[in-house]
Parts: sequence; structure tokens; C-alpha cells
Amino acid sequence: MMKKRTILTFISLLTLLGVILAGCGSSGNEGGEQSSTEEKTAVKIGYFPNLTHVATIVGLEKGFFAEAFGEDIEIQTQTFNNGGLFMEGMSTNAIEIGTVGPGPAMNFFFKDPSYQIVSGAVNGGAVLVVRGDSDIETIADLDGKRIAIPVIGSTQDIMLRKALQEADLAPTANGGTVEMLAAAPADTSTLFIQEDVDGAATQEPWGQVLETKADGRVLLDWDEFAWGEESTNTVVVAHKNLIESHPELVEKYLEAHVKAIEFIQENPAESQQLVVDHLKELTGQELDLDELAAAMERLTVTYEVNEDVIQEMATIGMEADYTSSDDLEGFIDLSHLEKVLNANQ
Repeated sequence: MMKKRTILTFISLLTLLGVILAGCGSSGNEGGEQSSTEEKTAVKIGYFPNLTHVATIVGLEKGFFAEAFGEDIEIQTQTFNNGGLFMEGMSTNAIEIGTVGPGPAMNFFFKDPSYQIVSGAVNGGAVLVVRGDSDIETIADLDGKRIAIPVIGSTQDIMLRKALQEADLAPTANGGTVEMLAAAPADTSTLFIQEDVDGAATQEPWGQVLETKADGRVLLDWDEFAWGEESTNTVVVAHKNLIESHPELVEKYLEAHVKAIEFIQENPAESQQLVVDHLKELTGQELDLDELAAAMERLTVTYEVNEDVIQEMATIGMEADYTSSDDLEGFIDLSHLEKVLNANQ
């Protein structure tokens, strides 16, 4: 039984596509007279430039991945702006392991069972916000309303469906009365101001941004929305090719992942600054630290996985006709994580 280690953490700033970070360098000297006779083995890591991926960012910034993999492994990283693109990258071997939401990972798993969750990363971190001038006071009041979600089939999509079910409501796409509009989280403030939507199911810090910049009002906070504090927002997913051919690399990744989580727990202020610096380098923009501090209160970082929640997400996705099955056999394998945790005891 894994010892649960959770830590309040930080959430997303921007949506980006195709930002590729430099790895640890090639095995030879570009333009030099000599080059290595052997190419380094590469491990290809994917993540989002979001604060829900804080363990990956801190692991890279602190050199935990480089330390775990050693000098003989070349680390290649790539960022994505949504889970569908992340999983497409994994399906084409552009990446082999990294952090993503469970919703997109499940959608791809049911088409091709070549992907496995090997660790948790973040719980919570999503809120349901409505316009401040609306008459919405309860979930039941969403009847006939339009709610923004990041992407069809996203984790926030599934969470909103969970909340609607509990109020005997359903999306219009499934014969119900609540319209779900796919929109990038960065665009939701404009949608609020222009009164094009009545609310948004979104990840942080966009919920905080809607409150402070668009007169939004939280209808369901992170500990109330869908599964609350147990809502699995981000997980570590690996391709089976990597798991089967190089299980030691999966374990080295998880060693760095766990170390990053522990570092965040013990050094929250430094971790915040590392994330701010990392995202500023990627985007040229700097997070508002006050909004970041408020957003920190709405999620936890953890390597644990709530398999019951993942299963219920799968069933909701099947009922939404996103998949033809909710059989998750083989989708979650925490044996490598257990091995790493046991070695650290």
C-alpha cells in the first residue's frame, strides 16, 4: 500500500502547441572534428506548460531527471496544449512517457491498448465557474445554459458530466438541455465578458482568472466539483513499448517524479519560482504570483491513483459515446511505482 503524499500546488497559465525544448545534448560534438561512435539512448518526455504538470517542470528544472537517467541517456522533451495532441504524439512515437489527463489517455487506450498509467501526478485543480451576473445558484440552474469546457473528451468534460448527472441533467449532445462549448481555457475570460457562455468547467489558474478578470463566481470549488479532492486531473502515462523494452527507464523517470513531488512538498516557495521561471522561458510571459498563490489552494500533487475514480470516468465517457467500452483492464500498472517507493523506504 503506497503511503499517500500530497501537496498543494499550482495550476495552468497558457495553452501552447508544439513548443520543443532542448534535451540534454547529442552524443557527439556538432560541427566538431570528433563524434561519439555510439549514439545515446533517448527518452522522450511530454508534458503541458501548465502548473498541473509541476512535478515534471520541477523535475526538469532541478535536474532530477538528468540525475536519475545518468549521462548515457539523452532527455528529449516536448510540450503540448491539450491531451489529444499529447496522445497523438505518443501514438506516433514523438514521446514515450509524460504527464497528461486521464480522459484523453483513456480515449486512446480503448482504440489501442498500448498506453498505461504508471503513476498519479495531480488531484483536483478544476472548478466550475459561472458569470457573476447570472442567476445560477445550483447545478440544477444550469438547465438551458451554455458551459465552456477545454476540449471534448477532456477530464473537465467528464467532470462536468458527472456533476450534471447528480442533478438529473445532461448535455444537449446526449438529448439533454445543457450546451457544452469547447473553447481554449485562455479564451474563457473573453467568452464571459461577451456573455457568450454562462459558465466554464476549467482547470486552474483559469478559474482564478475568471474570478479576478471576468467577474466570475465559483459555483463548485475544487473540493466540490465532481469527485472533489479525489478528482484525478493529471497522471503519468507511458507507452508499452518503453515499458516492455526499457522498464528501467520507466523506473528512473518515476524516481525523478517522486523526488520532484517530495521537493515541492518541502520547498513550496522555491518550487513556485521554478515554475514561474520555466514558463517565462517558454512563453516570454510571467505568472501573476498573487493569482498563483490563490490557485495553489485548489489542488494537490500526488503520485497516488484513485482507480475507482478512473473507472467511473471511463463509464461516463462510454455513456457519452466517446468510447465503446469502459473495460480498463491493463490500463493502470503501478508496479514500477511501487518498486521505486519501496526502494526509497
